[in-house]
Amino acid sequence: MPDWLLYTGSRVPHDGIDRLPEPPPWRAFSGGPAVAPPPADAGNPHRATTYRPSDDAVQQVNAALYLRRPLLVTGPPGTGKSTLAYAVAHELGLGRVLHWPITSRTALRDGLYQYDPLTRLYDANRDGRAVSASRAIPAGDDEDIGRYLRLGPLGTAMLPYNRPRVLLIDEIDKSDIDLPNDLLTIFEEGEYEVAELVRRADREPQAAVMTADGERVPIERGAVRCRAFPFVVMTSNGEREFPPAFLRRCVTVRLRQPATEEELAAIVRQHLGDLADESDDVIRRFFERSGSGALATDQLLNAVYMIRHADAADRQELADRIMPYLSGVADDD
Repeated sequence: MPDWLLYTGSRVPHDGIDRLPEPPPWRAFSGGPAVAPPPADAGNPHRATTYRPSDDAVQQVNAALYLRRPLLVTGPPGTGKSTLAYAVAHELGLGRVLHWPITSRTALRDGLYQYDPLTRLYDANRDGRAVSASRAIPAGDDEDIGRYLRLGPLGTAMLPYNRPRVLLIDEIDKSDIDLPNDLLTIFEEGEYEVAELVRRADREPQAAVMTADGERVPIERGAVRCRAFPFVVMTSNGEREFPPAFLRRCVTVRLRQPATEEELAAIVRQHLGDLADESDDVIRRFFERSGSGALATDQLLNAVYMIRHADAADRQELADRIMPYLSGVADDD
């Protein structure tokens, strides 16, 4: 294994991230005050410890870590695009993965932070505080506005941690057309502002805000700037093209389906242990059918598990029912 690799794909936790060199001058950030690191537990240990990355994926993960650039991961469903983030967090001890699932209605603000003015107004009325008629918010100077703000996954990842947080932006190809370009500024500058805090910065220079982890952290004058650029994994099923300006700022990797029955058997063995030894016929059936339509590896895992516990008379028929083509009926059916 080359010495320069920090993430090796070994699935064994180690302190390799401590060997990460200083960033390129154009990717150096100096945010503060420093925020305490999260617990080392990456969450979902099964996914993190059973993932088998390709050599290409390992190389590109390390390139993204060294260059402090987002990693854009593409490939068919079931190839482990999302799981890669959990595997990196587990092996390098980078804490809980911050997961930001994307839909067509997702905007940049959703990932940065949420502000709850209604609860703020309710608390003001309940406590008898003055209320601003123009903006329907409390007008007092002694109010803790941080109680009504919560950072999203992206906003939390950009806090000034000494070690990079892992941020999973899942299915970014489903986003509104503007989101990739909106992310460029955040990723290039490594900072953002919380407008509600900026407006109060002169009388309240520091506010404690809730993170996506459920911890309260201080923010100075409404500005958040990272210290260690997060390890960002953006997944895409290839449903759209991205602008060149966005692509040139990403490290890219395309994951593929297993190419042989032996690779499939190794994946089944990693997830289900000795059940792989009793499933040669199911693995062979999956491999044969995958040439006629889209299938995902987790369908094979489901089929192997069900056949083992259902004690079906016709194993092939049960397998076919649990492994339907993701794009409908196969072309030659």
